[in-house]
Amino acid sequence: MAHAAQVGLQDATSPIMEELITFHDHALMIIFLICFLVLYALFLTLTTKLTNTNISDAQEMETVWTILPAIILVLIALPSLRILYMTDEVNNPSLTIKSIGHQWYWTYEYTDYGGLIFNSYMLPPLFLEPGDLRLLDVDNRVVLPIEAPIRMMITSQDVLHSWAVPTLGLKTDAIPGRLNQTTFTATRPGVYYGQCSEICGANHSFMPIVLELIPLKIFEMGPVFTL
Repeated sequence: MAHAAQVGLQDATSPIMEELITFHDHALMIIFLICFLVLYALFLTLTTKLTNTNISDAQEMETVWTILPAIILVLIALPSLRILYMTDEVNNPSLTIKSIGHQWYWTYEYTDYGGLIFNSYMLPPLFLEPGDLRLLDVDNRVVLPIEAPIRMMITSQDVLHSWAVPTLGLKTDAIPGRLNQTTFTATRPGVYYGQCSEICGANHSFMPIVLELIPLKIFEMGPVFTL
């Protein structure tokens, strides 16, 4: 999860997030190079007193500064489209979880476990124990296995919400009357936090998401849900 004074992205816990971090670094290096080139050109323009009349009619230069930006855009667009298609792939999920957004809590349904349904509310400050995170911990966590493809079916019962867990690279809108889906495969056990990322009302900031990811063998041993 994020910590104080953090500058970069959170550590990746899924292959999709690893790809997103790699693309972020790739695009950032291109932006740095463009900024350096533009600042260097401005510096030379302001400091040099040399003039060249051929610059006023340089077809070759105009061709270069037209084609070069197009090449740069292609270098950014191709990996971006690749990741976009990867996020839409659904390959035989091992488990399906339905998440329903409300004002202002989440309802989860384990459709593969006889319709197990529970609500997940943010813990009030008076109920926090040592080690709990204010505005992030909930009374009922979502327990999921690692190294198994998970499909999340996301919808809303009232207004627009957004189910987002940054460390997994997930952000899917919860829209009333529409069922959106996303998939992920977690690679590390642990407790991971997210929040509603759509302004959904006065208590929008009090809709945390907590995923507890455990090894698949432990998950298969029996009920691990603390309700």
